[in-house]
Parts: sequence; structure tokens; C-alpha cells
Amino acid sequence: MRMRSNFKNPDDPSDGSEIDEVTDAVLEDDVELMINARVEDWSEDDEDVVEAAEGNAEYDIGDEDTNSDDSSEFDPMATDSDDSMSDGEAAGGSKAENKTNSSATPGGSKGNEDEGGGGGGSSKAVLELNEDEEDDETVKAIIAAIKKPRSSPPEIKLEDFVTDICFHPLRDIIAIATITGDVALYEYSNEGNKHLRTIEVHAKACRDVEFSTDGLNVLTCSKDKSIMITDMETEKLKKFYESAHEEPINKLHVIDENLFATGDDGGTVKLWDLRTKNEIFALKEVEDYVTQMLTNEAGKLLLVTSGDGYLTTLNIGARKLYVQSEPYEEELTCMGTYRGDSKLVVGTSKGNLYTFNWGQFGYHSDKFPGVKSSMSEMIPITDRIACVAGEEGIIRAVHIAPFRNLGIVGQHSMPIESLDVSNSGELIASSSHNNDVRFWNVKYFEEFGDIKYNEKHNSYKEKRHNLPSSKFSNASDFFSDLAKEGEENNGDE
Repeated sequence: MRMRSNFKNPDDPSDGSEIDEVTDAVLEDDVELMINARVEDWSEDDEDVVEAAEGNAEYDIGDEDTNSDDSSEFDPMATDSDDSMSDGEAAGGSKAENKTNSSATPGGSKGNEDEGGGGGGSSKAVLELNEDEEDDETVKAIIAAIKKPRSSPPEIKLEDFVTDICFHPLRDIIAIATITGDVALYEYSNEGNKHLRTIEVHAKACRDVEFSTDGLNVLTCSKDKSIMITDMETEKLKKFYESAHEEPINKLHVIDENLFATGDDGGTVKLWDLRTKNEIFALKEVEDYVTQMLTNEAGKLLLVTSGDGYLTTLNIGARKLYVQSEPYEEELTCMGTYRGDSKLVVGTSKGNLYTFNWGQFGYHSDKFPGVKSSMSEMIPITDRIACVAGEEGIIRAVHIAPFRNLGIVGQHSMPIESLDVSNSGELIASSSHNNDVRFWNVKYFEEFGDIKYNEKHNSYKEKRHNLPSSKFSNASDFFSDLAKEGEENNGDE
């Protein structure tokens, strides 16, 4: 590459010629060193390549010598030639490509196919790795990890901020709501995810998305105060409530095939029937935003948590307030039912977990300090195990009654915005402020034994323990493997 400082003023040819002579000498020395280094590195079978390289180098040096006088002269009236520069770049690029192709092996051509072939290409590359031929334990572990089949779908990355996610009740489809008001539908599998369609539903941020009980329709609510019911396949709008609330709607909950409820930023809760044009019931008992709504299998009570620290329960059939809890000095952010719907557990902004006996929602019966960080999401995995997440970006498993921290299920680099569990119960999905949706296989909880109240445990270790779905392993696992290897070696002796 010719540097701009090599071009001198034509009024001073002597200085330009001296610089050119020095430059040519340096180029000759550099090329000679490069050729010698290549000759030492290449084998005898590559002598033809070395001779060709030497010939090209001598030719280039000769060109440099013949053009050195011309390079010292500069025409101030001349213009830059884009054609000559592009030709030079193209020639240099072709040389680089020819050099790469001449040194490529059949394995290298496979590498190109792997890059363009997606998930299928990676399997071809794995076949070339032989774990038995490696002596390094670290390399063996890496090869084993690559060969291990995926237990969960790969990550989904979006351009827009993800506000909510929801699994389809019958199919392997997940709906992803975004801050632009759209809902993206993806078909997920361990082999890869397929984008089905993006439904443009709202003019402002879509804050919550839910599927109908039969999975045919998508229900959404938005900051623009509207509610939409859209056909999932045809994208046809079936129902539109334009000014459903006076405040932006924050949460939506499907009760059955006809009923659903919504809650807004001002604390108003409304009950809707798809067979009517307007709401069938509205109630405002709190002054802060609605954080979550929940019903049990019986579907007689609607439980509502809010940012001002109240748990409000509504009688759906009677269309009236059932009971409201004592105020808590923290936001009640999430909840779930456990122990055969006999226990209601509520999470808070301070990381506490409060247990209420079903039907006795005035005050909690038990309290667990939780994880000492803000908690915004809770998903029941089994009848006694919940996954909770929040601002720290870590998904933790918690055993209910008695309370125990079971460990870390998964993690994001930024706060977690939403959680949901698949129809099979084997996967949970999480979205974070990094515009990503990640999947975690939690099937191992099916074999998890029940915990006794008097059972000993180490709370410090439990909070930092990585479960099988986590992307990180535990240091204790490494040392236990070393102990096993030591025992095997002693047995061989």
C-alpha cells in the first residue's frame, strides 16, 4: 500500500528520489524476509508454491523499481481515478482469493458450507472432531458439549423491545409482543425457530398478549387504551375495543372461552364478555397500576395485585368485591397458586414471598425473604415449585411450603421483563431488556423430590447453585469430577 506521505511536491525532486530509494530498499528487505520465512515454514512438497511466490515477489519489486521515478513526480492537475483504484483493489482481492483457494483443503470447503448451512452445517463440523484423539481435558469437554444435542430451542433476538411473551395452549408456538405494538409469532423447536408472521395490532406499545383457550385468537392490550382480538392464522381483526379504559391498559387475563379481564395504570379492573360490546363489570379499589391478575381452576374469584401494595379479590359471578388485603409497604408484583390451589404465593418488589391460605386473602399466613432483589415475574412449574425473576436478570427456582431456594434456572445480562411456561410444562421462556427471548428446559423438576420442613439445608449455597438448565456449571461439580477420577485411578492401581 502506497502511503500518502510518499507523494512529494514536484518542486523538490531530490528529496522525493531519496525517499523512493529508501522505500524500495525497505520493500526489498521485507519481501526477502517474508519469502525466507515462508520457505522455512513450508514443506518440501510446497517447493513449487515457494518458487511461484519468489517469482511474483521479484516481479513486484521490479515494477516498484521501474515506477519509482514516476512516483516521485506529482501532477497537481491530475484527478483521482476510481477505475484504477477499483482495478487495483479487485486485482489484490483476486490474488488473495486465489491464494486462499490454492491452499484450501477439502475440509476447508466443508467449512464454507457450514457457514451458509445454518444448524445443519454445524453438525458436519462436529463430525470432524474426535474426542478420543485429544489429550487435553478442556478440549475434550468442549467437543463433548458441541456434540451434545440441544435440550431447548435457540434464542430469539428481536430488533424492538419485548414487552410480553405467551405460549400457545396447544401448539409449539410462542407470541412475542413488542413496544412498537406488533405481535410476532414463532414456531419453536430444539433444531431451530421459524418466524411465522408478525401481526400489526396497536399504534402504541402492546403491553400484554394472551391466547384464547382454544388457541385460535390472540388477545392484546396496549398503551393506546385499546383491546384487540385477532385471528392467529388470517390476522383478521375479530373484536376491537377502541377506548376500553380511561388509562393505558397494563394487564390482560383470559378467564374462559368468553370472559377476560383487564387492568390499567390507574388501578381500574374491568371484566369483559366476547359476546357483548362493552364491559360487564368495572371496579376501582386501588390507586396504582395493576401488576397481575389471576384465577384458579374453579374460575370463581379474580385476584388482582397492584403497585400500591394491595391484594384485591373480586367475585366474578356476583360482579362485586370479595375482599381486599391489608396494605403492604412494597409493591405486590406477581403471584401463583400451589398445593392444589390451597396456597396463594405473592412476590414483591423487595424480593419477599407472602403465602395466603386460599379464601383468606386479608393477610398472609407465612413469609419468606426470597432472593433479596426486586421480583416482577412468577411462573408455577409444578404444584410446589415456582420460577421467579426480576431486575437482577436471574431466573431462580423456589420450593413452596416449605420455602427453599433450589438454585438458578437461567440468566440474562439485563433485567427480565416476562416469563411463561409451555403447554407441555417442559420449557419456560423469558425475555429481557436486551430484546431477546430465551428458552430453558425444566423437565428435570418432574423428578424433584418433596422437601421436608425439618430437612437441613444451606441457604447461602442454594442461592448460587446452578441447575441443569443454567448456562453455567458449579465449581463443586468440577472438584467432584476430579475426586471421581482420583478414586478410579486408585482402584486401577
